[in-house]
Amino acid sequence: MLALSIFNLGASPATAQVTAFKQAVAEAAAKDKGIAAFYQANKYKSIWTGRGAKDRQRRDALLNAVTNAADHGLPVSRYNPKQLKALLKQANNSRARGAVEVEMSRIFLQYARDLQTGALVPAKVDSEIVRQVPYRDRVSYLTNFTKSSPKRFFKALAPTAPEYARLMKTKLMMERQLGQGGWGQKVPSKSLKPGQSGNSVVIMRNRLQAMSFLKRSSSQTYDAAMQSAMQQFQLTRGLNPDGVAGPGTMAEINRPIESHLQAVMVAMERERWMNRPRGDRHIWVNLTDFTAAIIDNSKETFKTRSVIGKNVSDRRSPEFSDVMEYMIINPSWFVPRSITTKEYLPLMQRNPNAVSHLEVIDSRGRKVSRSAANFGAYTAKTFPYSLKQPPSRGNALGLVKFIFPNRHNIYLHDTPAKNLFSRESRAYSHGCIRLHQPFDFAYALLAKQTNDPQGFFKAKLATGAESRVNLKAPVPVHIVYRTAFVTADGRTNFRRDIYGRDAKIFSALVKAGVQLRAIGG
Repeated sequence: MLALSIFNLGASPATAQVTAFKQAVAEAAAKDKGIAAFYQANKYKSIWTGRGAKDRQRRDALLNAVTNAADHGLPVSRYNPKQLKALLKQANNSRARGAVEVEMSRIFLQYARDLQTGALVPAKVDSEIVRQVPYRDRVSYLTNFTKSSPKRFFKALAPTAPEYARLMKTKLMMERQLGQGGWGQKVPSKSLKPGQSGNSVVIMRNRLQAMSFLKRSSSQTYDAAMQSAMQQFQLTRGLNPDGVAGPGTMAEINRPIESHLQAVMVAMERERWMNRPRGDRHIWVNLTDFTAAIIDNSKETFKTRSVIGKNVSDRRSPEFSDVMEYMIINPSWFVPRSITTKEYLPLMQRNPNAVSHLEVIDSRGRKVSRSAANFGAYTAKTFPYSLKQPPSRGNALGLVKFIFPNRHNIYLHDTPAKNLFSRESRAYSHGCIRLHQPFDFAYALLAKQTNDPQGFFKAKLATGAESRVNLKAPVPVHIVYRTAFVTADGRTNFRRDIYGRDAKIFSALVKAGVQLRAIGG
């Protein structure tokens, strides 16, 4: 359907060449619907291989972009710039030029999508990464490119979030450090504390200096300066900043620079998956950091500790974005079916009065007397009841929960188990996000719609009755997983890969052709 006839006996040599080129483009593009549609609308004119200035500018811009794709942590081999240059040199007839024309469009589309929305498909790497990637129409890439400045177009493809630029800067700095030998020798001690001296202290001093936490010094003692540097290091790793290099801190100190570089490259890929506006006001839950924050116009205006899903197959917190619509003050807890049948039904079969704080509810929402329910007659599949915990201070959801309706049944909430927030690692829940300061979180949200958010909230709370409060301006929620992130002041932070997701992503990037590199090494 797309092929053009080249049998034009009365045509001049120049016309025949044009027709042969268009025929070659049509045939080469037929395998790709998007490219075929573009060239059909474009009347099979060249955008890359012509002799005009515009074609040359586009050609040079593409070759430059794919040659330097590694700056973005992208797989250069996927675009194969050396082969592309060779094909251009060898294209000495209309047919060969037509084939190269389409190949350049194919590589352009691959690179544009990789840079703008990621080189990987999240859910194919890990089923718990359920993020909806904002893919753009492929034909629009080509159409918009031909109407734009080539250099500006390529520059605009990368995520515009400030975090992406900070990560890229960190990546290039770490690659130069790797080229200079990394951070030096590992510290050969399980732990060190202030006041100690010796070879291990000297090695740790040198390592902290290489990481830019400590100024140049000849001290061989774990002195006050080194303790302060250690505290700064611990803060950037999410560790207790006591200035003592215990086993956990030492493991992070000795973590190789290559591992950190991988984390930065994975964070850049994750940023590409989220390359869309996040909302002037939004909620940012970083699972690996065990925190939840409110962001207003790119500034963090509130932050609290969180507890996330336990690292087991049916409890890990998924990654996704949604919109918070309301909060419930004095909530009831409707026990998830999986918890009801796996954890509580066996208990009630042994003792009908077990977990007595929970009400047994039938399919019509009526409370059922435990004496009337023969728990032993049912299996996990046939159990006809649900369990509900009424509002109370001991309620599993605490005194407030924050709802962004989603198919994963994930939400943010209070908890009576306050002791968990003092722990360094906080992965204990069934998947939902528990907040350390839920009341203050509620006040911050309500401040946009009432002059007295604290008074409003406490009045609802004092009734003891379940109360829904809608947010007049719904707030986007982003549940993310960042083991590497850079604060606005330029300090790079790293966290542990608690669910092993980053390892999967980097492995997939390597399989796609991404490589670690050392600049100057």
